[in-house]
Amino acid sequence: MPPRSIGSGTISFGLVSIPVRLFVATHSEQPSFNLIHQACGSRIRQQVFCPRCERPVERRELVKGYAVTKDQYVTFEDAELKALEAAASSAIEIQEFVPLADVDPVFFASTHYLGPDKGGEKAYRLLAQSMRETERVALAQHVSRGKEHLVLIRPFEDGLTLHTLYYADEIRPFEEIDRGGDVAVRDGERALAARLITELSAERFDPAGYRDHYRDRLEEAVTRKVEGEETVAATAAKEAPRVIDLMEALKQSLAADRGGTRRTAAKTTARRPAGSAKKRSAKR
Repeated sequence: MPPRSIGSGTISFGLVSIPVRLFVATHSEQPSFNLIHQACGSRIRQQVFCPRCERPVERRELVKGYAVTKDQYVTFEDAELKALEAAASSAIEIQEFVPLADVDPVFFASTHYLGPDKGGEKAYRLLAQSMRETERVALAQHVSRGKEHLVLIRPFEDGLTLHTLYYADEIRPFEEIDRGGDVAVRDGERALAARLITELSAERFDPAGYRDHYRDRLEEAVTRKVEGEETVAATAAKEAPRVIDLMEALKQSLAADRGGTRRTAAKTTARRPAGSAKKRSAKR
């Protein structure tokens, strides 16, 4: 079943307008748990509690507060916040085109697919092909749910994607991070590191080659519990001995990779088919 559109809009650049539809591009497969009352096995309900009044409060008693100092807030009614929101608009107005390499991935917040809406097929195809040929992506601003967002539109496969970006003042300065000061790196160390990177390099990114092993183990544990088996604590993996000398560590890494064991084992493990717990269960 094709994904359902979550909204529509109009991309505009110059005098060209392209009606588009938005689709969610990703979804999380991270396992989630509910909190259960161990005594009776029921799922609990959480309450909103006021520590000053020392009692639970109803949702209708709540207002939104903005902290101005510690423990001091200015409050807003929903109508007041509604008045501050940007006027609703379906326009996604392109401001400029830039090379994708100029936009660091730290700015990317979320991704949506863009598809052409009725009547916009040709202009949609024209924009996607033109950006691919010129190796440019588009920066635009877009109002969603009353808030104005910075977005990036880029060619993806044979269409377009829309990425919501963080604004510049939302990115913490990297200068605040301690990066080890002026540590000298020798030419020989750089050369060995470059060789190691080359030997561990692939021609292209293959996301299907990686799996969430924790999720696999959890699914197997769930299957065992459903079948009435006890879970068994996994044996802790042995830690590789730490090599303090950087040159020696690089040399040992290169020697291990030439054997091909590390990369082969990693890919074999990573590509274990999904649902292995279910298949194992079916064989019993």
